[in-house]
Amino acid sequence: MRAMNIAPKNLFSYPRHRPAGKSPAPFLPMSRAEMDALGWDSCDVILITGDAYIDHPSFGMALVGRLLEHQGFRVGIISQPDWHSAEAFRALGKPNLYFGVTAGNMDSMVNRYTSDRKIRSEDAYTPNGDPSKRPDRALVVYAQRAREAYPEANVVIGSIEASLRRIAHYDYWSDKVRRSVLPDSKADILLFGNAERALVDLTHRLAAGEAIKDIRDLRGTAFMTPAGWLPSADWSETNSVKLDTPGKVEAHTDPYAMIPEKEAKCSTDAPGAASATVNAADPDAAGNVANVIKQQAIRIMSREERQAMLKDKHLKTVIRLPSYEAIKDDPVMYAHASRVFHLEANPGNAKALVQAHGERDVWLNPPPLPLAMDEMDGVYDRAYARAPHPSYGKARIPAWEMIRFSVNIMRGCFGGCTFCSITEHEGRIIQSRSEPSILREIEEIRDKVKGFTGTISDLGGPTANMYRLACKDKKIEESCRRLSCVYPSICSNLGTDHSKLISLYRKARAIPGVKKILVSSGLRYDLAVRSPEYVKELVTHHVGGLLKIAPEHTESGPLSKMMKPGMGAYDEFKAMFHKYSKEAGKEQYLIPYFIAAHPGTTDEDMLNLALWLKKYDFKLDQVQTFMPTPMALATTMYHTRKNPLKKITADSEVVETVRAGKVRKLHKAFLRYHAPENWEIIHDALIRMGRRDLIGSSERHLIPSRQPAMPITSTATGIANGKRIAAPKMNTFGKKPAPRTAAGTAAPRITSLSYNAAKPKTAPAKAGRK
Repeated sequence: MRAMNIAPKNLFSYPRHRPAGKSPAPFLPMSRAEMDALGWDSCDVILITGDAYIDHPSFGMALVGRLLEHQGFRVGIISQPDWHSAEAFRALGKPNLYFGVTAGNMDSMVNRYTSDRKIRSEDAYTPNGDPSKRPDRALVVYAQRAREAYPEANVVIGSIEASLRRIAHYDYWSDKVRRSVLPDSKADILLFGNAERALVDLTHRLAAGEAIKDIRDLRGTAFMTPAGWLPSADWSETNSVKLDTPGKVEAHTDPYAMIPEKEAKCSTDAPGAASATVNAADPDAAGNVANVIKQQAIRIMSREERQAMLKDKHLKTVIRLPSYEAIKDDPVMYAHASRVFHLEANPGNAKALVQAHGERDVWLNPPPLPLAMDEMDGVYDRAYARAPHPSYGKARIPAWEMIRFSVNIMRGCFGGCTFCSITEHEGRIIQSRSEPSILREIEEIRDKVKGFTGTISDLGGPTANMYRLACKDKKIEESCRRLSCVYPSICSNLGTDHSKLISLYRKARAIPGVKKILVSSGLRYDLAVRSPEYVKELVTHHVGGLLKIAPEHTESGPLSKMMKPGMGAYDEFKAMFHKYSKEAGKEQYLIPYFIAAHPGTTDEDMLNLALWLKKYDFKLDQVQTFMPTPMALATTMYHTRKNPLKKITADSEVVETVRAGKVRKLHKAFLRYHAPENWEIIHDALIRMGRRDLIGSSERHLIPSRQPAMPITSTATGIANGKRIAAPKMNTFGKKPAPRTAAGTAAPRITSLSYNAAKPKTAPAKAGRK
C-alpha cells in the first residue's frame, strides 16, 4: 500500500487518459444514440444521479463529469433512473472503469420530507417538480441496482448523502441509528467531501489496471475491511470505544530518595536488555551491555527529527470509534462517537477512523486536502453548456430557475453551526476561485444563458462573505482543533479582511452588459461588522431591497447549542445596514431567519423570541422548524440529549430537546404569533406558563383574548366553498360558540370556525417589517 499523500498532487498534472481530440461533448451522453453520435462504443465512467442532468457547475454530476472528461475519460450519465428494476441501469452498457453513484445535490430524505416528516409537494431538482422520480435512500437503492445490472462492475458512491452517512448515524425519518451506507449499498469505495482529488486519482489508477480493492491510501475515502485490519505493520490503533478510559498512570518519583532509582527497571524493554541479565558475571559481556546502554542514553534527536517522528506516528494512527452495535441503543456512546468524529475533521491533523459493523470494519481515511485556487479555477472553467439536457424539452426545473444566473465563488464554511452539514461535507477551510475565473463565468452567463437580462442573482457560496478568508498562519491552521473559527468569538488568528471581496464586487459590476450584481447567499454578519467598508459596498450596490441574515434565535440557551453569536452583533450590523441604506437613498429591509424547536430551546426561549419579533414589528411568513440531518452535532443533541460540544460522560450536561409533535408545533407557532390560526395553541401555552398578562387587545399583549370575526358561509351539511369543513369548536377563549342551526335547514348560515379551521392569508415575505 502506498503512503498517504501529505503534499497533494495537482488535479491537472495527470497525463490525459486519451489524447485531446475533438471539442468537449455539447452534453455528456444520456443515451446510446448520443454515444454513437460521439463515436463511443462504451463509457469509461457512468454517473448515476437522483437529479435531472443540468450541465452547470452548481450540479455535482455535471462538475464531476466535465472534470473527468477533461482528464480524457468518456463519461455518461444516467439521470433519475426507474429503480424498480435493473433494466434502466443498463441503458449505457457496462462501464469500463466504474459506476459513480449519487443521490443528487441533496440527501434524498431531506429532499423528499419536511421537518414534520411530511412528503414535500415538489422536488426542485426534477423536471416540473415531480416528487416521485427518486426513491427514499436513493444512494443505497441506486448502488444496489447498479450492482445487480452488472455484478462484476466497480461501484463508487459519493455526494452529500454518502458524506453524511459514511459512519453509523441517527436517521430522523426512521427514528433510529442506521448503519453506514457502505455495507448497505455493497459499494467498493465511498468518496466523501468535495472529492475531486480522490476521484481523479482513483480513476487514473483504475485505468492503469490497479484493482479497486487495493486502493486504500486515498484521502477522503471510506471502505469495508476485515475486522482489525491495518494498512501495514507500522500502524497503530487508538481505542476510543469507552468513556473516560484513563491513560497509563506513571509512578511519581520520590523527591526525598537519597539513592537514584536503578536503570534496570526501565531498560528491560530496550533492545539487548535481555542479554544484560544472561551473563552479568562476565566482565566482557557486562562491558558490552554497558556500552550499548551508554550509546542509547546519549542519543540526541534534533527538533526536526522529533517532529518528523511524531508526525509519522500521527499519520499512521487510527482511532477506533464505538461500534455500530454499541451506539445504536446507547445514546451516551453515540454522543461520544459523534464528538470524536467531529474533532477529527481538520485535514491538517485528522487521524483515520474505524468503526466496527458486525464482523467487518468501516475504515475512513482522513478528510481530503483543500483545492488550491488554480485547481478551483480549473474545475469551474470547464466547457459547461449551462443548460438542462435537451431531452427535458421545455420542462420547468425549479433548481435551475433558481441558480441559472448565479455564480459560486467559493466553498467551505468555518462557522461551525451545529445544525448545518456544510462542514461535514465541504470542510472548514475556505477554497476560493480567482477573480479572473469568476469574471469569465459572469461573461459566459451574459453570452450563453437564455433569458439573461443583466442581473446576476447571486455572487456567493455557502456563506456570502467568507471569500478568501483564512487563518493568518498555515501551521496554526493545520494544528487547530476548534470546531468553529467564529464561536464563541472570532479567533484572533482568523483574517477578516474583506478587501478582496470588495474588489471582486467592483470588477463584476464593471462588466459590460451587467446591470446589477445581487448577493443572495446567507451573510455572516458578525464577520461583516469587522469591515464597515464591506457593509457599505454591499448595502449600496448589492441588495435588492431585502437582505436575509440568520440570527437563528435571540436567547443565549439555544444560541450556545447552535454555536451562533448573540444579538449584539445583529444590532451592530442592523445599525450599519440602515445607516448606509439611508446614505444611498434606498429603502431596504433586513429579513431575519429563525429556527424553532432547536435542541436547547425551551418554551420560555420561544416566547421571548416571539416578544422580540413583536417589539420590532416583524411578521414572518416563512419559518422553519429544526430538522435533524445526518451527522450534524445538533442532531446528536436531538437524539441523545447530550452536548457533544463538551466532554461526554454518563452524567454530563443534559440538553433540553423538543421531540413531541405538539411542542414542535407550539415553537413554530411562536414565530408566527400574529397569525390567527396559531392563537389557540399559543393561548393554551401562555396559560400553562403563567403568562396571562400577554393575552389581551393592547399593544403590550402578544395575542388577543378573542378571535376576530372571520365568518365563513356554509350549509347545514358542513360544506363551505365546495369543501367539507370541521364542526365548529371554541370560537372564543373559554366560551362556547353560539348554538348551531338544526340539521336539515336549507338556508345558508354563518358560523365562526376554530382557529385551526380559519386560516387567512398572511402578508408575503416581501412585506418584511412595517
